[in-house]
Amino acid sequence: MSLLSGGFGMAGWGFGWALLLFLLALWRPGAACPELCTCTGARISCVDAERSIMAFPMLQSEAEMENITDIYIANQSSFNSINEKDLESYHNLRNLTVTNTRLAYISRQAFQSNPKLQYLNLKENNLSNLSWRTFRHLNISYLLLAGNPLQCICENVWLKQWRGEEAEDLLCVEEGGMRIALSALTLPNCVLPSVTLKPTKVTMQKGLNVTLMCNTSGTPTPTLNWTTCTLNSTHEQHERSGQMSELRLVNVSYLDNGCKITCRSENMVGEAEASVDLDILFPPVISKLMDAVSDHHWCIPFSMSGNPEPKLSWLLNDKPVEEGPFIHTMIHDYSEGEYHGCLHLDSPTHINNGKYTLLASNTYGEVRKTVFAHFMLEPWNVTDPLYYGESLLRLHNQMIE
Repeated sequence: MSLLSGGFGMAGWGFGWALLLFLLALWRPGAACPELCTCTGARISCVDAERSIMAFPMLQSEAEMENITDIYIANQSSFNSINEKDLESYHNLRNLTVTNTRLAYISRQAFQSNPKLQYLNLKENNLSNLSWRTFRHLNISYLLLAGNPLQCICENVWLKQWRGEEAEDLLCVEEGGMRIALSALTLPNCVLPSVTLKPTKVTMQKGLNVTLMCNTSGTPTPTLNWTTCTLNSTHEQHERSGQMSELRLVNVSYLDNGCKITCRSENMVGEAEASVDLDILFPPVISKLMDAVSDHHWCIPFSMSGNPEPKLSWLLNDKPVEEGPFIHTMIHDYSEGEYHGCLHLDSPTHINNGKYTLLASNTYGEVRKTVFAHFMLEPWNVTDPLYYGESLLRLHNQMIE
């Protein structure tokens, strides 16, 4: 039956349109958006001055918040803080504007879940102080703070070093209420930390001991902390004074070669650090020598380490392998302190079957490891080198018959 005939007719169309209009009246764009905000694509905007939000808008699901890259909040008289949980689900947030609100407090962990944040506009709020630690893990390109009653205190001095847009226009409020340029602020007992680490270079043989000394200065008195890779060597830390610390490594392991050790000093003005890389000298170690595998070419994989980098050579059935275009050693990667590579063989035959020994040597010693490789069955009663392999041998026998 046609929709334009029988019981439906034009009356049916009229009912259908009425139902459609009713459903459209119930539906609104951004239905998952908080009531006092609007949501468009990857952006949330909260700008209704008559009905203020009190905290960051939350969407219905974490998946929806993952998609948000831009949040714009303005003219909100009841918005006064950014706490450590407010933005934890907005992992892809890049641009954040909170302007002309009552914002007076930002937690030091406020942006711990927002590593992609690059633009932060906090103009025209009630911020009196702001710690550099709030932003230590971020790579912000723009930090806008003009129009805040920043106090002329040590905790805000770090902003003098800020080179983002509008840094030179920032003012701070002195005790009497006078405003001065933050760039001209000088305070007694407010000095950025400096740090020295000795020795500045560590090159030593495995099994020896070394002591690293870290000294710092600054006001207020900075705190000192060591950060390292996961050390395999026995190590212990000793605090000599509030401005000196030592880290002692005993019986240094070759597994710590290349490890970066950092001494970091910080106070409310900022932070400084000094680092040294461990250069541990040790004889070669072959951790892996595996069975030959066939890819585009045949490969005998290996992993080895040593410092200085070992020289490599091969034996086949205890005789030196002459490397060239068809048989050669290649290092493909260096990671986690090891060289990873292959002995490449291009179209090997039964002549290449046998016991392969990898020799690695440097100034401090030599090591060898052996694996057996079988590439092709040896032909029966065939002297012509053209006939290699079982299938070619079968073809040869058929031709003889």
